[in-house]
Amino acid sequence: MIWRCRDVTFDLTDRVLVMGIVNVTPDSFSDGGRYLDPGAAVARCHDLLAEGADLLDLGGESTRPGSPAVPAGEQWRRLAPVLTRMAKERPEAAISIDTRSAEVAGRALAAGARVVNDVSALADPGMAGAVAAAGAGLVLMHMRGTPETMQRDTGYADVTAEVAEYLRGRLSAAEASGVGRECVALDPGIGFGKSAAGSLELLARIPVLAAIGRPVLVGASRKSFLARIAGDEGPPEDRVPASLAAAAVAVWQGAHILRVHDVAATVRAVKLTSAARKAAR
Repeated sequence: MIWRCRDVTFDLTDRVLVMGIVNVTPDSFSDGGRYLDPGAAVARCHDLLAEGADLLDLGGESTRPGSPAVPAGEQWRRLAPVLTRMAKERPEAAISIDTRSAEVAGRALAAGARVVNDVSALADPGMAGAVAAAGAGLVLMHMRGTPETMQRDTGYADVTAEVAEYLRGRLSAAEASGVGRECVALDPGIGFGKSAAGSLELLARIPVLAAIGRPVLVGASRKSFLARIAGDEGPPEDRVPASLAAAAVAVWQGAHILRVHDVAATVRAVKLTSAARKAAR
């Protein structure tokens, strides 16, 4: 399984990528406000790379449940100083931009980003063209509605089948707009318009999504569904053990990319789970 991200190609045949989260926002659910200062965000990027992150995912807009949209100009104001510094200081780093905005994506790709992580799966009509022109990697995620409205309807007849059908359609739309199939990864959107039970089912049925033929990205890190299942009622930081368990399940079930807050611990969990999975073949 190949994932091409501009001038970097990841061979995911026997490899799981760890994507480190850096939210340059005041209101993200776990680390909102911690890295709003560009210097703090850059330092965090360097730390995550040192811990073993294969990619960095920079976001200038919170997509937690109930969060409102952030204008493209404000997103870019937050992201630009971080991205431009990282492009100079670590030009080899694979940087992803977490945005629904084609304008932000285009600016970020021009500044050196290699991936666009689009939770809206091309809702902005200009997104596919921006990604295709750059030959960038693209993550397409399943979500009902928008972050502001997504938790109003979490009922599905068959959540995995419905998510898989949606992602197949979005993959076809991306290809029709000029994005190379080998550039696309798929994200079931755990916690985005899903109940705790629905999120758990998606985690358990990753092989159904992997059968589409593109890398599967799982973002379960510190999410509230973990607290509901594991009983961690404290702040998001208390969900690290459950997050590592979810990461191990995802790898065992065949996920290719994990989007996480806790890189060093996840890297170790991935190594062990990957080795055990290989031994079980």
